[in-house]
Amino acid sequence: MLGLDRWLAKRRWLVLGAWVALLAAALPFAMKQSEHLTGGGFGVPGSQSEEVAQLTQDDFGGAGHAQLGAVVIARDGASPAAALAEVRAAVAAAPDVDVGGRPITRGETTLLPLQTTVDDVRSTDVAKDLRERLDIGGAASSGPVTTHLVGQGALWAGLQQVSKDSLAEAEGVGFPIVLLILLAVFGSFAAASLPLALGLVSVLITGGVIYWLSRMTDMSVFVTNMASMVGIGVAVDYSLFVLARYREEVHKGVAPERARGIAMATSGVAVTFSGLTVMASLAGLFLVGSTSLRSMAMGAIVVVAVSVLASATLLPVLMKLFGHRAYTRGRVFSLMHLASRNRSRRRRGSTNPDAPERPTFWESWTARVTKRPVLAAVGSAAVLLALAAPAVNLDTQDGALRQFAATDETRIGFEAAAEITGPGASSALRVVVPAADARSARAALAADPEVAKIAPPVTSDDGSKVLLTAAPVHDGESAEAKAAVQRLREAIPSAAIGGNPAGLLDFDNLVSGSMWKIVLFVLGLSFVVLLVLLRSVVLPLKAVVMNLLSVGAAFGVLELVFGTVDTLTPPLILAVVFGLSMDYEVFLLTRIRERFTATGDTRRAVAEGLANSAKTITSAAVIMASVFMVFVFTGVPAIRQLGLGNAVAIAVDATLVRLVLVPAAMELMGKWNWWLPRPLARVLPKGSFEEAPAALSA
Repeated sequence: MLGLDRWLAKRRWLVLGAWVALLAAALPFAMKQSEHLTGGGFGVPGSQSEEVAQLTQDDFGGAGHAQLGAVVIARDGASPAAALAEVRAAVAAAPDVDVGGRPITRGETTLLPLQTTVDDVRSTDVAKDLRERLDIGGAASSGPVTTHLVGQGALWAGLQQVSKDSLAEAEGVGFPIVLLILLAVFGSFAAASLPLALGLVSVLITGGVIYWLSRMTDMSVFVTNMASMVGIGVAVDYSLFVLARYREEVHKGVAPERARGIAMATSGVAVTFSGLTVMASLAGLFLVGSTSLRSMAMGAIVVVAVSVLASATLLPVLMKLFGHRAYTRGRVFSLMHLASRNRSRRRRGSTNPDAPERPTFWESWTARVTKRPVLAAVGSAAVLLALAAPAVNLDTQDGALRQFAATDETRIGFEAAAEITGPGASSALRVVVPAADARSARAALAADPEVAKIAPPVTSDDGSKVLLTAAPVHDGESAEAKAAVQRLREAIPSAAIGGNPAGLLDFDNLVSGSMWKIVLFVLGLSFVVLLVLLRSVVLPLKAVVMNLLSVGAAFGVLELVFGTVDTLTPPLILAVVFGLSMDYEVFLLTRIRERFTATGDTRRAVAEGLANSAKTITSAAVIMASVFMVFVFTGVPAIRQLGLGNAVAIAVDATLVRLVLVPAAMELMGKWNWWLPRPLARVLPKGSFEEAPAALSA
């Protein structure tokens, strides 16, 4: 880091120009990053649902092609004729779709069946094209006659638009909130603009990368929200850590050049370690064989990588270019700070300006915690366990329809179509069975209480198999439809049962069955990283346990607030929180380790390390939690759950854990905090960045 800082100082204009060029190249693609996102990626390799999807495409001609529908609602006696004619014209001009039957009218609603030549996943693109041609969401969705699209492809096309709109709203609200917090922390618009600029740069460049990734592989419609949510918080936090250390050193009287070197050699190293750990934790999601989950992990990994790179290269250059504006307060803030400091730092009742200064809030806080470590540890742990208790009954579900608000035009269209065809018509069960067992399979379907209607059987091209299509009574995302899949798989052992309900059930089982892999991966990773960084066995073990408490608290709050959570939410929160909590763990413990190296006194090291880092940790956590909470109020349910879970986990991690439980536990363990077996001590690399402040300040 020291060598990098010197290199950057000599070539600052070259580095700045490279970042500007990179941003300019990424910007046009970031503006259209959601164009090629897909609702696919939920298939489970080797599952019955995946087998049926492949068989219907290969062996049954067009039987596996996706169906869509146009729903025209004519109110107050209006005629649907013009809208239906417009739909027919749009279908005639669009590729991969045609009118699939006669319109069906019931009351004010008319359903026009549409037949595509693609599967359910690719039908998202067909539906998106039709939405644009018919201006659905605009003029076609207002007035006495409204037009809607239904079908699995229409669900994901509508969700793509909703995600895009909510992302723009979240970023529009999130960045101003972050700016206000940074102004309160630094008291300078110039200093506050640095972390904000890095957050904006990281999110925009990642948006450009997502655009190109989505052209090469399936990327979930949720990836943009995920990347933005993580990116804004991470990029701002990382730059905040480095900038805060830089300002701290300058305010101690260290020359700016040396202060910047100290900041990069301490907080810069901690940030790099943290970023690599976040990326590695997210990589644990690749242990689950799900394209959608992997794509969301990929988006988050990219934005964290860009954030780390920007903090290590762009931030030092901007700090140098900003000069004194990066470490001094603005005039207004300086006057406010001086008045406040004069009032708070003198002894109460004293008029003597030379009276001894009172301890700062964080110095007093640390003293209280370490004075009664048992009470602090037991009390904070009890609160965390109480928050985590509801997670014992955590219930998960997945699906697209429930992501829409009741007033959304997509949901209105589906509910209107369900009144004509039944709730399960757009998400049918598909049963592929040997021809010899077709009659008994049909009888088993007819006997199941969840099956509302069975279509005529379709024989495979070679005559060896039969496809039976059955519409469930409830919609395909319901618990009743999934339960029917389980019953039918037991009742018809020779069949492969697929369709939307079966696919969702298989995906649920895949994720729940893979959680243990993710847990072991992130626990092991966190332990190894902290073992190397802190050269202690006890501190990493403590950190792992405390991170589990933070995650448990997040799951418990989600269960209380939502009742059921999206299937993707638990693994994503687990990976994100374990990664992000490393920021605060590394930042706090490296400061404590730094003071322990200098003093050899654990109590003093904890007190000084916490007092020096608590303000920055709290500020960073407020920013991160605020960004996550913005998405709670602007996103679809799956994104709202991610936002709330991450916000709760970060909030309790940076307060109850880092500021109470960690110092209390370290006070209780004393010298055992630094225990490292001699064989490990000989093998582990020795980090030297703890000595950097002394070396550079000399």
